[in-house]
Amino acid sequence: MSDTLVLRIASAADAPAIAATIAAAFTQYRGKLVPESNAFRETPEAIIDQLANGSSAIVAERNGTMIGCVMTEVLEGDLYFGRLAVQPEARGLGLARRLIAAVEDEARRRGLPGVRLGVRIALPANQRLFQSLGYREISREAHPGFDHPTSINMRKAL
Repeated sequence: MSDTLVLRIASAADAPAIAATIAAAFTQYRGKLVPESNAFRETPEAIIDQLANGSSAIVAERNGTMIGCVMTEVLEGDLYFGRLAVQPEARGLGLARRLIAAVEDEARRRGLPGVRLGVRIALPANQRLFQSLGYREISREAHPGFDHPTSINMRKAL
């Protein structure tokens, strides 16, 4: 059997696998992020609703099994991505970079000038990954109820 990796735009039928992939990928952050990530509350129904209301998702499948995903939506004229998720057993293979490249390709296809993301201040390794791909900090913000920044907004011009 060949080992085939496919990246594609998701459909509503993918929502259960997307929710499961996000849950598996974000488990490493449980108890480490304050406030806790909303990713822990992601459900197939919420994803179906997001897909029906202008968001999209890119999924990565190996031999028909979802091993990664990322959610996207247009924000302030750019393509924003969030919920970048790679199954633990698929880490270290460059899949996050491939998913981000697919987001950038989608932004170009749509004629958008840039790509945006938000990353927690508490996750410096993630910040370094995004910086290595050309993303730059554009602002910081505090989650509701906090008097100090908890998140960094980043952007890459295309």
